[in-house]
Amino acid sequence: MPDTLRIALATPFYPESREAAVEATCSYIRKSSALGARIVCFPECFVPGYRRPGHSYPTIDAQWLEHAWQRVAESARANAISVILGTERLKNDVPLLTALVIDSTGKSLGFQDKVQLDPTEESIYAAGNGRNVFELEGVKIGIVICHEGFRYPETARAAARKGAQIIFHPHYSWAEGIDFPHEGYGHPANSFHENAALCRAAENTCYYATVNYAEAGSPTTTAIATPDGSLLNYLPRGSEGLLVANIDLVAATGLLASRLRSQLADNP
Repeated sequence: MPDTLRIALATPFYPESREAAVEATCSYIRKSSALGARIVCFPECFVPGYRRPGHSYPTIDAQWLEHAWQRVAESARANAISVILGTERLKNDVPLLTALVIDSTGKSLGFQDKVQLDPTEESIYAAGNGRNVFELEGVKIGIVICHEGFRYPETARAAARKGAQIIFHPHYSWAEGIDFPHEGYGHPANSFHENAALCRAAENTCYYATVNYAEAGSPTTTAIATPDGSLLNYLPRGSEGLLVANIDLVAATGLLASRLRSQLADNP
């Protein structure tokens, strides 16, 4: 296992079309690799684009998704970088929000489906099951998706207890007409969401990499929290681009996650 790992968090604008989403994904993969990153993570359902409430979208197209995933896999292989792609899928004709994990050879390692849906998503998607850990670039990683990472800390804890040193948190938090006037990360006058990411890192002694779309007025942004709950780096809210950072894996011990007395947590 390496002592350090360079990761990238892609923070794109919402795609104008599903084809534009694939093009942008491949572009970010190339840029991330050129900057020396070994893993790049994308926001929730970036391919084909998150289905926001109140908007109309085409039905989930399994054939188109397979083609899109293949293009992303080819880009991962060509640029020798692992990819965590926020997407959607059909499993036994059931629609799921998910993240597809692709290694640097272009091989698909599987999916982490969204287990805890936001109430607004339940008319479109079904909840997934299970928490998976993947090995990328010699490092164990976990994935929690949007609402479950903000509101259900046990989802991150489950991945950390399976050895994940980095938990990736692809999400989409859009502008809802609420004024979040304070700059910086985690200001107490803004919503709780950014500070929740710091908590997920501290309570599990692991890194927590949270990645959003670039959208002005959003209450959250892309950031990396360290195993002691401090902020490593972030992008200004609403800014498009890549957040690239070197991760000190020695610090990601998982100590506090491993000390959970699960019998007492389940039966207080």
